[in-house]
Amino acid sequence: MMTNDLIARLTGELKPVPRTAVIMRVATGLGISLAASAILMLLWLGMRPDLAEASTTMMFWTKFTYTLILAVAGVWAVKRIAHPLGSIRVNLGLMAATIVVMSVLAFAQLAMTPPDEYMAMLKGRTIAVCTFNIVMLSLPLLIGAFWVLRGLAPTRLTVAGAAAGLAAGAIAAFVYSFHCNESAMPFIAVWYTLGVLVAGLIGAITGRFILRW
Repeated sequence: MMTNDLIARLTGELKPVPRTAVIMRVATGLGISLAASAILMLLWLGMRPDLAEASTTMMFWTKFTYTLILAVAGVWAVKRIAHPLGSIRVNLGLMAATIVVMSVLAFAQLAMTPPDEYMAMLKGRTIAVCTFNIVMLSLPLLIGAFWVLRGLAPTRLTVAGAAAGLAAGAIAAFVYSFHCNESAMPFIAVWYTLGVLVAGLIGAITGRFILRW
């Protein structure tokens, strides 16, 4: 009888959780950290001065679309992994397919380019800083993604950390694209993608400790 009374007392104070609670937490955490990452980009790197002109080119919109799809897939992954036994296989498949498409476009562009220009297209002018800048811009987003997950119920902590890192890296790549004036598809396919994957690796390594209950 005492056990039943205790259960009744504990459950009697519970309130139903709104169905949109997870979505609202994801939107709040990643929305605020997106703003922080964008401000960091503006103060640290600055907006590319030829943005208006660049926005009239197919190259710009290809990079924009590539990073945006990765970002949306990453945010969706955070939402899915926030539930007990959540899976991000669909999200990883979408991200992998997007990377494959970009790689195909990169090879197609190389095929239409003289061989002596291959390395110039691959290295660009910012090879030394591109991946590093994306990873740095992902840090506020990684903190936001971890805040989202710590308030929910992920049970696969390494996978959850990887999802947080991939989302952070992809959103950071999207933010960075407004500063970066590189437009060659081989460059984007290699160095932008590497920035996203490094952020995902950081998330996977740290998530198993930060997200521990």
